[in-house]
Amino acid sequence: MAQAAGGVFHLRIDDLDQSRARPEWEAQIYQDLAWLGLEWPRPVRRESEHLADYEAALRQLWSLGLLYPCTCTRRDIREAVSAPQEGAPLHGPDGLVYPGTCRHMPDTAQPMPGGVLRLYMARALERLATPVAFDETGAGPEGETGRITLSPDRLIAEVGDVVLARADMGAAYHLAVVIDDAAQGVTDVVRGEDLFTATYIHVLLQALLGLPIPRYHHHHLIRDENGKRLAKRDDARAIATFRAEGAQPSDIRAMLGL
Repeated sequence: MAQAAGGVFHLRIDDLDQSRARPEWEAQIYQDLAWLGLEWPRPVRRESEHLADYEAALRQLWSLGLLYPCTCTRRDIREAVSAPQEGAPLHGPDGLVYPGTCRHMPDTAQPMPGGVLRLYMARALERLATPVAFDETGAGPEGETGRITLSPDRLIAEVGDVVLARADMGAAYHLAVVIDDAAQGVTDVVRGEDLFTATYIHVLLQALLGLPIPRYHHHHLIRDENGKRLAKRDDARAIATFRAEGAQPSDIRAMLGL
């Protein structure tokens, strides 16, 4: 798609979580993609080298009163949303939708040790003077395509107060990817349909931070014969495995219907 538009394909290394970053895994990304025939500008953007950019965005959101510290564990959240009076738990882009336990705690200057910073979703939506929309050239899980306007009610109920910063890794994915896209002048984002709902968060952050909103294209996921999606956890389906068995790039493209 980048080539057809006369554009540039960027490779970015998401290494904020250093507990899951390994030099050999990064090297394999380069090898596999180059073997497939992809090219990209070098050096690549490494998120671990741009923590100051994310911190600046966090300070901006904090100054607007749109962040609050939270020390709830996953277990705390699970127990809170599983209480009988809460009804069936809702799942959003980050798992269970946060019930707002720490939302009205006294503000502090920094997240508490071991805690996170969450986006105060309802307050963030109140700051928007006009509805925010984005262009989808693929199709979301419910068949959405074309011009899509963010629904405040859905954002509050189905997304909730998402995490934007963690004490152990600085920025969380949702904030980092927004800052990275703007820094690299990204005009089109192509990714799997499992991230479609996360796009609501990213477009909202772009509007709050005064950043350009790219076009988005969400494609269907690659699945096995049983309908299970393939992921990096599925080592048996790694590109390197096919490559070692003698497959050619054209074989991979044929498997994907390209």
